[in-house]
Amino acid sequence: MPRKAAKKPQPPKLPKGEAEQVRIRREIGHDFALKPDAFGRQRLTPGTAEARRVYQVSNGGYTSTGGIVRLRNVDPLTGITSLTRQQREAGQRFRDDFERSAREGLQPQSWSERIDGGRLGGGVPDRVLSAGRAHAHAAAALAHWEVAEVVRKICLEGQSVKAIAERTGDGRDVVVKLLKLGLDLLAVHYGMMMGRKVG
Repeated sequence: MPRKAAKKPQPPKLPKGEAEQVRIRREIGHDFALKPDAFGRQRLTPGTAEARRVYQVSNGGYTSTGGIVRLRNVDPLTGITSLTRQQREAGQRFRDDFERSAREGLQPQSWSERIDGGRLGGGVPDRVLSAGRAHAHAAAALAHWEVAEVVRKICLEGQSVKAIAERTGDGRDVVVKLLKLGLDLLAVHYGMMMGRKVG
């Protein structure tokens, strides 16, 4: 009697609405938030702030027919669609350096490390110093105070371009240009833009 071929495992159904959210992100080029699963399907990365965001499209739900995309609870690095992938990565790395330096600085140290850290002056762990140094060097790379201020407010505080423009009296396009310049400077600092001029 011939043996039956083993059934190929079927992928579980996607949670309600996820397929639509994946489709919308792919249409507008926000595929940086997607990862392939074990079955090769594009999925939202679970447990991330990006996965919790809801993209809403007017006009029947398709951008190809002129639908307008609205994004709720937007990370400015994600919501500004004119940013390049490299600019987003530089902004995210700057944010990560800042958060790591803040987080490491608040962690309690073990008593053995505090009493005998192997250095004079009581010993601050190297990881705390390194995280703070990395953020300080990146912030210094921003050079001009106006550029640094815009990058800090958008990347670290999550403020919107609109809010900054209203407060400063500058146009939104000016704020976006300052942000892009700052992100390009950070990309150069992090070695992401070897040989490319900023300007």
